Amino acid sequence: MRPLVIVTRALPEPVETRLSALFETELNAGVASFDRRRLADALARADAIASNVGDRIDESLLAGAGPRLRLIANFGVGTDNIDLAAARAKGIAVTNTPGVLTDDTADLVMALILMTMRRLGEGERIVRGGRWRGWKPTDFLGRTLAGKTLGIVGMGRIGRAVAARATAFGMAVEYHNRAAVPDHPARYRPDLDAMLAEADVVSVNAPYGPATHHLIDARRLALMKAQAVLINAARGAIVDQEALIAALERGALAGAGLDVYPEEPNVDPRLVAMEQVVLLPHMGSATIETRTAMGMKMVENILAFSEGREPPDRVA
Repeated sequence: MRPLVIVTRALPEPVETRLSALFETELNAGVASFDRRRLADALARADAIASNVGDRIDESLLAGAGPRLRLIANFGVGTDNIDLAAARAKGIAVTNTPGVLTDDTADLVMALILMTMRRLGEGERIVRGGRWRGWKPTDFLGRTLAGKTLGIVGMGRIGRAVAARATAFGMAVEYHNRAAVPDHPARYRPDLDAMLAEADVVSVNAPYGPATHHLIDARRLALMKAQAVLINAARGAIVDQEALIAALERGALAGAGLDVYPEEPNVDPRLVAMEQVVLLPHMGSATIETRTAMGMKMVENILAFSEGREPPDRVA
């Protein structure tokens, strides 16, 4: 009997085809994510769940997991949507899909930097809205990237890829991390506060967890230059959103570029109303190539586990 894999969201067609070839598979043909009731039903019946970062699989849901469930294969790098301790206690393994989304996410970070620094979102909205009245020497004056200092919070794969791109744009790169990255040319800043005070652009690229919840809070936002911008393509809750909104409203920051939010898909209307803020719908890894590669890594994790092998991307 083939293992039953329940998929909580539609996946790229090649991924669904491979899953269906290898396992008894229940696909989610609709666009809606599983609500709590459907997640509970899937956990009760499946051998493996192909979940995604929008599925909140907490301790109470895991308490109702059926005896067959042995694996939650998460589509994404972050696993903060899953209670890992509760999964371990139930003997349920958890995997993720690291590595393959590094370049695309770093590209998006650079796009957000360009959009905020050069006011590209504002310009695009003016043209689409039919409000452009012709070129003027003083219109849409942004700031040059070359010569500016980029402070990276979190120097993992994505942080290092962002650093390489920013260097190519002529930016000076500094980073804060738990430890210095050996032989990396960027300047290591063990004191996060000091880096924030000096950076022209701050890019949040750290993983989310208890240690990074509201890492960028009101006190740290107040350290930043008034002409600085904040970029977040990691996890929404790393930044205290209320503190960020307050800083933007009083002009303590020049702008922000956000791809993630604390309560997705909800975006605070105060952010939507701000011209100096660029808002994207969590699309850092949104290319055909990367989303397919993520799905194939997920399939390989499920296959390895079903065959009694150690999944290559096990996190719990």
